[in-house]
Amino acid sequence: QVRLVESGGGLVQAGGSLRLSCAASGRTFSDSAMGWFRQAPGKEREFVAAVNWSGYSTLYVDSVKGRFTISRDNAKNTVYLQMNSLKPEDTAVYYCAARPGVLLRTSNYTYWGQGTQVTVSS
Repeated sequence: QVRLVESGGGLVQAGGSLRLSCAASGRTFSDSAMGWFRQAPGKEREFVAAVNWSGYSTLYVDSVKGRFTISRDNAKNTVYLQMNSLKPEDTAVYYCAARPGVLLRTSNYTYWGQGTQVTVSS
């Protein structure tokens, strides 16, 4: 079992930056791929970024490549999403998720946090 708690969301102007954090509890964090997803009003939840158990492999959706960076600190049981050059279309609730195992994927995540709101004003 993994419990996930996100933080770091807020209101920012276009072009600004935010760093999201996801604190995990449970025995399987260091054995899990970690991902960030987002859901905008009226839209389906979409994959944003993922990092494998070691932190050396990452995946990103095309719309955030070059602007967002996912990383993890297994000693602190925490995964981060650094978001730069934010755009109004990045406005969404951002969710942290865990996928036990060594495979790095964009779907089939088992554990989810409650989400944190990110709002980017134009």
